[in-house]
Amino acid sequence: MSRQAVVVPDIGSDEADVIEILVKPGGSVSAEQSLIVLESAKASMEVPCPQAGTVVEITVKVGQTVKQGDVILQLEAGAAAETKAEAAAPAEVPVSAIKEELQAVSTVLAPPGAAAGAVSTVKVPDIGSESADVIELLVKVGDRIEVEQPLLVLESAKASMEVPNTVAGIVQKIHVVVGDKVFENTPLIDVQTEPVAAQPAAASAPPTPAAAPAATQPPRSVALPQDRIRALANAVSEASNGHGSGVHAGPAVRRLARELGVDLAKVKGTGPRDRILKEDVHAYVKQALSQPAAVAGAAAAPALPAIDFSKWGEIERVELTKIQKLSAQNLHRAWITIPHVTQFDEADITELEAFRAAQKDALKAQGLSLTILAFLVRACAHVLKQYPKFASSLDTDGAHLIRKHYIHIGVAVDTPNGLVVPVIRDADKKSVSEIARDLGELSAKARDKKLTPAEMQGAVFSISSLGGIGGTAFTPIVNWPEVAILGVSRSATKPVWDGHEFRPRLMLPLSLSYDHRVIDGADAARFTAALARRLGDIRELLL
Repeated sequence: MSRQAVVVPDIGSDEADVIEILVKPGGSVSAEQSLIVLESAKASMEVPCPQAGTVVEITVKVGQTVKQGDVILQLEAGAAAETKAEAAAPAEVPVSAIKEELQAVSTVLAPPGAAAGAVSTVKVPDIGSESADVIELLVKVGDRIEVEQPLLVLESAKASMEVPNTVAGIVQKIHVVVGDKVFENTPLIDVQTEPVAAQPAAASAPPTPAAAPAATQPPRSVALPQDRIRALANAVSEASNGHGSGVHAGPAVRRLARELGVDLAKVKGTGPRDRILKEDVHAYVKQALSQPAAVAGAAAAPALPAIDFSKWGEIERVELTKIQKLSAQNLHRAWITIPHVTQFDEADITELEAFRAAQKDALKAQGLSLTILAFLVRACAHVLKQYPKFASSLDTDGAHLIRKHYIHIGVAVDTPNGLVVPVIRDADKKSVSEIARDLGELSAKARDKKLTPAEMQGAVFSISSLGGIGGTAFTPIVNWPEVAILGVSRSATKPVWDGHEFRPRLMLPLSLSYDHRVIDGADAARFTAALARRLGDIRELLL
């Protein structure tokens, strides 16, 4: 057995990055098996193994920049494999020789001196594999194209490559579309060739004997080694000065994106030169799945212009907290995807407040703070059981409603770091004092940054109370995937007509925002009326 160093072949560019290693030390490899994936500024390619053997050592790593002649790995090979390696000698042929081969193909397809206006068909050259998929078209009908200008991008199971043009002229017809599977000699485009200046000497010269049979010779097949055609595609791409897909991604990543239906132009790459990795595609899909279904026909908001506020005075740039950033994203998503409507009402809590004041000292001795909010949670739990639509969620398909057979209520808590919404679980099964205990514990955790993600998930309805601060009414934003949220403002004593006289009553303002795709105005009015009735009669909360 002999050890052999496998090196980077002629890749048609000064250098390339290692974007994937396909073998491991100790593993057996066969001749032509792919060892690593390289990517230059214009193309990605897989480097094949020159002979069968066992990988002893890998001398490169992902992200490393390599050039022709750099050692990829050490291979333990046998004598039989060495004979096969000799057959791979064409790998040392320079790119200039490949270009000569390509020029020979061009001569067959469009011989020099073709008549002005003649139409030539550019076909798929030898791509080193049985077939490939058209993943991008780089020209359109009517374009004026030059020789060696990229026409389209093909992708096989092993590599992605740009196919260069062989005939200068104007694109008259395109035979393929994105997604087509093509083979060697598949017609790609028809090109109307440019006029050729007349050559008097050549016109008067009689045809030579050798020229006659040339016209009847069948087009010869130019068999280019797989890595050579990739190298040529790379070199031609770099010479084209900017033509290309504009997306840096290897064959495996492109294949994954096609399988998942992902537009790579929308994916942010984190690899070298912003190259897109498999992890980037997965992250894009995960983020997309976490978003609610977009409203049909919704237009994207225009980007806001950058403003230099320092022109008018001194400024300070303060970074938002993590909670504020997440809240901003969630609220913006909810606002642009949910058609909001807000129903306003008032609840007479005169007797409720008297009862609370009579009980708060006894509960304080038990370490509990009895607030109006505890009664609100209890009342909302009862009304949600009466109107279960308010505890549902709209399915992402937009055609089904998900009914939930549990009542977990989120309560917004203001903290120095931003707004958080801990959840009171099974609120319909708890007494007011039990709810007060949960509120106290969760609020303390929120202020101390000790809330767990589980304690902020699973709510079917939310309450946002600003009564301790002030205000008469506001329009809270629905906390998706919920379909309704109750806003509560500061209570105030008002004269209320009881049928005989005006009497002072303590009135609590209620603001119910809801998703109009699920809830209509009549339902919302019934909900707030039922809630006001329960808050107005303490006995209803005991049922």
